[in-house]
Amino acid sequence: MLPQRFPFLLVDRVLEMEKGKSIVAIKNVTVNEPFFQGHFPEIKVMPGVLVVESMAQAGGILLYNSIPKPDEKLLFLSKIDNLKFRKPVIPGDQIRLEVEIVKLKSRICHIKAKAIVDGDVVTEGDIWASLANLEGLNE
Repeated sequence: MLPQRFPFLLVDRVLEMEKGKSIVAIKNVTVNEPFFQGHFPEIKVMPGVLVVESMAQAGGILLYNSIPKPDEKLLFLSKIDNLKFRKPVIPGDQIRLEVEIVKLKSRICHIKAKAIVDGDVVTEGDIWASLANLEGLNE
């Protein structure tokens, strides 16, 4: 459903989804992730921006399943607000991605997202995405 592919696909499994409302998904963080080679070689920490991207991708799965003609649309991240990083994510962690739609209009969507590891919120915030028509994007 998402246009992202390895190594940038950051959702491994969807556990539950209520179209138009919410999704719960999983990202398993392994030591073999390509970003750990440089972030950081001695003390491996998942880059916060990639935790946010995994939340946004879970939201993208929800949105693509909540709109008509999703194969004709492309989602673009347009705004992030109230973002908080509470704990680092390290190899061996399983991130539970919990996303709910706050507002969905024809061209914009606002979601609230949380990344949770072992019951603790590690990252949370508000994410906005813009919906663009695929037709004409590369012209």
